[in-house]
Amino acid sequence: MPYFIYQIGPLSVLNKRGEAATFKEAKAAANELRRGLDPAAGTQIKMIFADNELLAEDTLSQPRELDPSLAGDDY
Repeated sequence: MPYFIYQIGPLSVLNKRGEAATFKEAKAAANELRRGLDPAAGTQIKMIFADNELLAEDTLSQPRELDPSLAGDDY
């Protein structure tokens, strides 16, 4: 299974930026893309391990569940 690298823009728009066979290659590519991002643009670079591109995009599009151990008061 390959690693897919996506740029996530405003309104959660996904833009595939690359693909790599190994974690090491994907991490290096993602870090290089992150260096070129404008912090004010509101975009993120994420990498995901998935069977195919469709599954990767589906997983990135789903909201993550809140960890119950982290929910609650901050004090």
